[in-house]
Amino acid sequence: MESSRLMEFLKGKSILVTGSTGFLAKIFVEKVMRVQPDVKRLFLLVRAADASSAEQRVQSEIIGKELFKVVKDKHGDGFHSFVSSKLFPVAGDIVKQNLGIPDSNIREKLWQEVDIVVNVAATTSFGERYDVALGVNVLGAKHVLEFAKQCVKLQVLLHVSTAYVAGEQRGLILEKRFRMGEALKGDRYLDIEGELMLVDERRRQLGAHNATKEAEARAMKELGINRARLFGWSNTYVYTKAMGEMLLGELRGNLPLVILRPTIITSIHRDPVPGWIEGTRTIDSLIMGYVKGKITCFFGDPETVADMIPGDMVVNAMIATMAAHSRQPSEFIYHMSSSVRNPVQYSTLQQCGFRYFRENPRVGKDGRVIKTKKLPVFRNMFVFRVYMTLRYKLPLEGLHLVNLLSCGRFARRYDELNRKYKFAMHLVDLYEPYAFFKGCFDDLNLERLRTAMGKDDAGAGMFDFDPKHIDWKDYFYSIHIPGVLKYACK
Repeated sequence: MESSRLMEFLKGKSILVTGSTGFLAKIFVEKVMRVQPDVKRLFLLVRAADASSAEQRVQSEIIGKELFKVVKDKHGDGFHSFVSSKLFPVAGDIVKQNLGIPDSNIREKLWQEVDIVVNVAATTSFGERYDVALGVNVLGAKHVLEFAKQCVKLQVLLHVSTAYVAGEQRGLILEKRFRMGEALKGDRYLDIEGELMLVDERRRQLGAHNATKEAEARAMKELGINRARLFGWSNTYVYTKAMGEMLLGELRGNLPLVILRPTIITSIHRDPVPGWIEGTRTIDSLIMGYVKGKITCFFGDPETVADMIPGDMVVNAMIATMAAHSRQPSEFIYHMSSSVRNPVQYSTLQQCGFRYFRENPRVGKDGRVIKTKKLPVFRNMFVFRVYMTLRYKLPLEGLHLVNLLSCGRFARRYDELNRKYKFAMHLVDLYEPYAFFKGCFDDLNLERLRTAMGKDDAGAGMFDFDPKHIDWKDYFYSIHIPGVLKYACK
């Protein structure tokens, strides 16, 4: 599959993109506009009250980003007219039927014009409320599929999931589909309809007891984590993404379906803006925490493979897989990963980070240079928890005793610190499985596409999604860490 075929595939196409204000969707929209200006239309589904609000969000949260600098420079004074001719903001929400699009004329326009549906919408918080995660990651996927089936010209539905729907498996993890109701633990059957009913019942119970909004949110988050672990997943995010995949596979009929499962998505590697990133990705929270002095230690196995893939490579794979399976009435699963082709260990990121901050020292609020030092890494969770108890929990208990003896003089301070400690340990509980992850994601299906594209040098550059082309040390030191500091660490 040469680059010219990919560009030809995009030419004249109308593409509906959900989750369009998200990190990955923005890279996708920019890529299509840059490499194929003859794309017919990009319909961008945006959560907004009306068309005017949707337009405003697209302008401020998408087009206004530095990510679009190359496209702006290319079109110059004609940029805004080019954008208005290609981008069509659509107010809606995937948690609702018909994608929450109230205007029947717009729905009919989409059903008549759309060739490709790209579903990037998701809630990615590990500890999200169960009702919210079910609404977006499960029912949202179902609603996108139902809408896609109404599109008379549809060639393919691309659904972006996550490789970690596989759970905490060891060894080589294959690119295989989920069976409806398949759980990762024992012989349990995952009844999705039953889970939706469970959430409704729990909310009714909370309402009957006049629970506060805070209490309801806490209960929903706990319910999500508990149900995820009951069926073998570590958190609500990957659990509900797996359920979304099940529904798509079960209900798609003859609709061409591609499910792309990236691993940890990082900043742009090559184009259009190396290092560009938005939001806090999994590993970036550690970099930001270190920069802000909020992290005093790390836990995990430094020799564990950190399966990461830059956002621009994920988007290139999205385009390649869409083109490869256009009009093919089947389901195709792809891992977008690096752990097999070009593995990198967490220790490499740690070393690159230490080198970067040693050569580019941080400056404190007082103007003084902060000395860069290596933080302790706990390879054993028992030792780490003992450390946290001695360093933080016991002093907290001492403050609690002093507060009692002083008739509540330090109550506010104790409550604040105790809340932060509990939140930190909650995060530790959520991230622990990934700090010691022993699986690697097979990408044989994607390798076949890479091999086909490798015959065309130009294509390998324009639509490169081969992790072997990443020099991890250079990427971390020269691109990713500076990118996190510039775009995410604000």
